[in-house]
Amino acid sequence: WGADIAFGSSQRFGIPMFFGGPSAAFFATRDEYKRSMPGRIIGISKDAYGKEALRMALQTREQHIKREKATSNICTAQALLATMSSFYAVYHGPEGLKGIARRIHSLASHVSDELQAMGYRQLNESFFDTLTIALPESISVEDIRNHAEMREINLRYHSDGRIGISLDETTNDYRVHELLALFAMAAGSSKVFMIDDLPEKSTLQEEQLRKSDFLTHPTFQRYHTETELMRYIKRLERKDISLAHSMISLGSCTMKLNAASELLPLGLTGFQRIHPFAPEDQTEGYKEMIAELEEMLSVITGFAATSLQPNSGAAGEYAGLITIAAYQESIGEGSRKVVLIPASAHGTNPASAVQAGYTPMTVASDARGNVDMDDLRNKVEQYRDELAAFMITYPSTHGIFETEIREMCRLIHEAGGQVYMDGANMNAQVGLTNPGTIGADVCHLNLHKTFAIPHGGGGPGVGPICVAEHLVPFLPGHPVSLATDTNTVAAAAYGSAGVLPITYGYIRMMGADGLQEATEAAILNANYVAEKLNKSYGILYRGADGRVGHELILDCRGLKEVSGITETDIAKRLIDYGYHAPTLSFPVHGTLMVEPTESESLAELDRFVAVMDQIHEEIIEVSRGAFSHEDNVLINAPHPEYEAVADEWKHAYPRSKALYPLPFVAENKFWVNVARVDNAHGDRNLVSCLCEL
Repeated sequence: WGADIAFGSSQRFGIPMFFGGPSAAFFATRDEYKRSMPGRIIGISKDAYGKEALRMALQTREQHIKREKATSNICTAQALLATMSSFYAVYHGPEGLKGIARRIHSLASHVSDELQAMGYRQLNESFFDTLTIALPESISVEDIRNHAEMREINLRYHSDGRIGISLDETTNDYRVHELLALFAMAAGSSKVFMIDDLPEKSTLQEEQLRKSDFLTHPTFQRYHTETELMRYIKRLERKDISLAHSMISLGSCTMKLNAASELLPLGLTGFQRIHPFAPEDQTEGYKEMIAELEEMLSVITGFAATSLQPNSGAAGEYAGLITIAAYQESIGEGSRKVVLIPASAHGTNPASAVQAGYTPMTVASDARGNVDMDDLRNKVEQYRDELAAFMITYPSTHGIFETEIREMCRLIHEAGGQVYMDGANMNAQVGLTNPGTIGADVCHLNLHKTFAIPHGGGGPGVGPICVAEHLVPFLPGHPVSLATDTNTVAAAAYGSAGVLPITYGYIRMMGADGLQEATEAAILNANYVAEKLNKSYGILYRGADGRVGHELILDCRGLKEVSGITETDIAKRLIDYGYHAPTLSFPVHGTLMVEPTESESLAELDRFVAVMDQIHEEIIEVSRGAFSHEDNVLINAPHPEYEAVADEWKHAYPRSKALYPLPFVAENKFWVNVARVDNAHGDRNLVSCLCEL
């Protein structure tokens, strides 16, 4: 049709309604716009031996690199839901999907004909699954509503008296019969409808029909039984290092346990099958759970109220900032447009500030990794009349509790600004302190970090905001489901409501004492790892007491100077040991940031320490000339299975050194599928995935 951009929701590809979410959107555009696209893109590259490999492409668009110029921050990642929808398409294939679509449209066409035969008018000249009905003067909306509620059928009642009907693949013959019967009874008819074995019917025009093939990749032709699909999913799963295999030490990501008991509610139909706009008397259970969760999060953060609407941490940042903007506008200070952000902050902070209409200004860090208080004072004074807010992460992204945090908040408030606390590191606060105590006005939380919702390979996330009393009137509203319709940041009033039972269960089962113990264990584990690895690598930043917070930054720059081995080489080598890499070169280039969380046992921490120490020894071997810089276990890492079993071994070091460097590696060996990926080639030759998995 000549469109430049296509977008929509994949919710109907096998995802429950979940009272509004989560579900994945899709976004497609022409090749010339690819570098301006939001979100993450998976492209094809090649590995060191020329084998096709998948990687995240065009990352220079993203917030951790571009900060305020990023295009990635305007969307919410929903990778798990996208994966589920993809498997739905794989299972049904093109013919199955067309069959589902034909059935839905055929039922809608028959309903349209039958209703018009009763004297109703169907107003949509062109439709697929949705009908708009105009009632005869003799029939009221209340007549239809009463008959519908008797049959437990929800319809859409427009304010002008029209009625909306939407059918989908879950609509069976019985429900269609009941639907037609209620309209017949309202019209005074006792007609009996025969729905079984209706002939296929279509009202679509020829020019509306797709003529081209779709889903032509072989994957969509193969897996059309549950057994085959199960094996395909397992085959893909074996290619991923997950928490089921070993600790994921990604700093600032809080990859904690997602307990099975917390996930059980996701399978309950009472949570799955509720429409976000269902009548209030049908959603009382959800509303009660949501109200209790909002109250618990408010208590945990020391604030007055909570909104669960934002669908991610970045969306929470945006929601918090526009809440501040609305408040300042209400007191006649809407001209304040400068947001101060520490240099150590997540890239989402400046990106969100720009999205909210602000101008971000950077505050320097001092030599110990803290906010430079002199620079902060100077910036506050410089922008005193323009200062809207200060965005601060606590503990900082450098992994330390900043002792001047209350003084920072005081300075901002004295200048008329508001304090936004980034809650990415809340896992080091719960039960010990809170944003309200330190003096913040608003914070967001990452329920997919601190409060146990799975990361899902990149979503779903939930980023609620909690606010002080003066900001409560400006929390996100919703035009359908809430008292106000201002500052709405999601299509559903409660965002990704379907995963909220996970956090609710986590908090209820842990209790106040358990939550505090988790925080203490997270901090203890980080400091244990820091002390164990300090000699080999060095810890870049420590707090005033000589300790780190819940995460630590390993300084790899000195090792590079003596050996040429980089932090990237270390990260790749960890894969051979069965470990996911820590956070690479963030927030400081040449470092690795490690966050063990409270979920890991002492035995697992000791294994990780042993691996890192062994890698250090491998680096020292290179520095001493035992192996050349061009051919060693680090520069060639990771070593894929196909290389390991090849008849020819081209390296100066033995297979055993590459593949089983420590005895326990053999007990649970993770075989990587590709060698080191050529990142530059992937960015120069971006191709949507055509390879077979």
